[in-house]
Amino acid sequence: MPRGFVVHPTYRVRDGVPVVQLYGRLEGGEGFWVEDDRFRPYFFASPGAADAARRAGGRVSESELRDLSGAPVVRVEANVPGAIPALRDAVQNAGGIAYEADLRFAYRYLIDRGVRTSVEIRGDGAPRGDGLVVFSNPELAPSPARVSLRTLSLDLETTPDASRIFAAAIAGCSVEEVHLVAERPVAGAVVYADERALLGALVARIRALDPDVVLGWNVVDFDLRVLLARCAALRISCAIGRSHEPPRLLVDQGPFTLSRAEVPGRIVLDGIPLVRDALKLPDYRLETVARSVLGRGKKIDQDVPDAAAEILRLWREEPDALAAYNLEDARLVPEILAREGLLELAVERSLLTGMQLDRIGASIASFDLLYLPELRRRGFVAPSVAEHETAVVIGGALLEPAPGFHTRVAVFDFKSLYPSLIRTFGLDPLAHGQAGEDALVAPNGARFSRSESILPRVLTELAARREAAKARGDRHADQAIKILMNAMFGVLGATACRFFDPLVANAITTFGQQTLHWTKHAFEAHGVAVLYGDTDSVFVQLGEPGSAAGDAEVLRARVEQAIASRVQREYGVTPRLVLELEEVFDRLWLPRLRGGRAGSKKRYAGFASGQLRVVGLESVRSDWPPVVQRLQEGLLVRAFTDGDPAPFVRELVDAVRSGALDAELVTAKRIRKGRLDRYSANAPHVQAARKAAGRLGPVIRYVITATGPEPVELGRALPPRIDREHYVENVMRPVAESILEDLGTSWDAVLGLPQQPQLL
Repeated sequence: MPRGFVVHPTYRVRDGVPVVQLYGRLEGGEGFWVEDDRFRPYFFASPGAADAARRAGGRVSESELRDLSGAPVVRVEANVPGAIPALRDAVQNAGGIAYEADLRFAYRYLIDRGVRTSVEIRGDGAPRGDGLVVFSNPELAPSPARVSLRTLSLDLETTPDASRIFAAAIAGCSVEEVHLVAERPVAGAVVYADERALLGALVARIRALDPDVVLGWNVVDFDLRVLLARCAALRISCAIGRSHEPPRLLVDQGPFTLSRAEVPGRIVLDGIPLVRDALKLPDYRLETVARSVLGRGKKIDQDVPDAAAEILRLWREEPDALAAYNLEDARLVPEILAREGLLELAVERSLLTGMQLDRIGASIASFDLLYLPELRRRGFVAPSVAEHETAVVIGGALLEPAPGFHTRVAVFDFKSLYPSLIRTFGLDPLAHGQAGEDALVAPNGARFSRSESILPRVLTELAARREAAKARGDRHADQAIKILMNAMFGVLGATACRFFDPLVANAITTFGQQTLHWTKHAFEAHGVAVLYGDTDSVFVQLGEPGSAAGDAEVLRARVEQAIASRVQREYGVTPRLVLELEEVFDRLWLPRLRGGRAGSKKRYAGFASGQLRVVGLESVRSDWPPVVQRLQEGLLVRAFTDGDPAPFVRELVDAVRSGALDAELVTAKRIRKGRLDRYSANAPHVQAARKAAGRLGPVIRYVITATGPEPVELGRALPPRIDREHYVENVMRPVAESILEDLGTSWDAVLGLPQQPQLL
């Protein structure tokens, strides 16, 4: 039986009949297209609303399934997916409850067959003329198929206003090509007389190469958007997919808007979000990322004042250089993703959950694809997503920090704490709904069945798969499983999740809080001080070397056993909590709240084996200028190595005042509300963005000048009259003071400035 990877699940309504369409790649290398016209959309409803569903045109039948509380349900079927919302509304208007009435039709089809993205196709396929193998109404089953997907990177070059495409480079599917509008032959390019001819050839070439994945950098919001617009303007087909339909641009709504492209039979992956999730960089321009990851960048002079104008000049005056530039941009994207293993990671995440590659970050939908088949096997149905009243989800515990400098500090943390708590105590939506008289009671009072649950087994299987992945050195599978396991609590605590219940979410976090406090007490019982704790980690002041209290591994084992014994004693369950020794710092600094005496949470710096580690401080935040990293990390290294901070601070301040470090005064901050008119506060980056008038995009780079915040444009000179004294006094001074105070000195003292007398 042929096996393959489902790249794009979708459907079309043909002559009033919904047809499921699954596009993908077979293990043998052929592209495939499954069509199934036998499946009909359905959902479940409370029996009292059955007549209302029938009156609205639904077909109602009996069901042996139950909701999470054990109440019976009926099945409501429609002719086409578009009829489901009206049927759901009819049920709800009649006072009934609709269950699973919001699942995407193609995903419902896969869920019912237990299929994620790896599939066995039981049926005969008919090869098409273009090599695509078509299966009509086959039977599908899950399979362990491993498929090599075909990828193609696309990069367009346009006029500055994107009103004309004059070059297109593609790299992948064993080809590297540049298609160029030119009046004469150009080395390294296929030449066309005009834009219309170029675009027609490009569309045909993409179809012929038949990629599963189209890659690019801002590929949806620029390259595909422009390609669609220019094809429409020139009245030519833009059908670059596996059918004759043109791409559609979509926006997934949620906490963050995400542009996606639906190209029939293919997936479009933008390199920017993949890299942003994996790497912390100053910005995510292709030039920055390529330099950081590959050690090389774009083939254009980065000092030119206007990159768009320079590209246009190259096309007109040096077309061979333009072709080389265009092709290099297309090459850089797949090379970056390959170097970091990001496409392989995306594939592993898709295999785990069943989400298509451009939606693997949709953790709630991924949870559905894992949980719903298991729920159905138990004889239950899930609720539809509903609006919830504002509910407070409790966070993890925070132990008060002991501010200042410390020596010999061990950091212990619980491995995958929240998943481990779910496994230990059976914390699960089904278990909560099925709680009986012998229920396990969480610290927040929520009750859970000791026998009916799904998540503990799912997580146990995932944990075993992760250990197997580690053992065979498969870092992509390891990371994919880690991401999925750690997302479980976030999903259950999200109001957009169909299983959201604050009692369940808070049961997990209150068990976590209890565990952290038990851990603190267990360490203290062994004669060591806990300096700080955050959710799943504790920072412990070790005793003298050679003593029991000074041996971090001995302490770890004893405390883990103490926690396990207490869990068994108080709850009668088998503990799944694993305490790990993360690291031992030679020196540790816990800062104070700015202007106060109490410790600041979620921020620290440590020094071990000659390496500095910084968490949460200004130097590792992207919304502070680079000079702060130079200052803060320089001071910390000197503090940890008993160096004199004064010469360093004086030299740095002199360099800032002289203008030698003006480039390090630039701050970058994202406009997160989408539009500037949504900002009521006149923050510096908002002021700069308004002055830029939309030229800079969502990330605003600016400096403070004598006339206020001024935007900074890449490739152009910095604005005049930078207020360097502002940076010395209002940016550098407060950052340095927090460290210098704990060293027993001050900013004024190290600069040799007059100091105010201390009041007694």
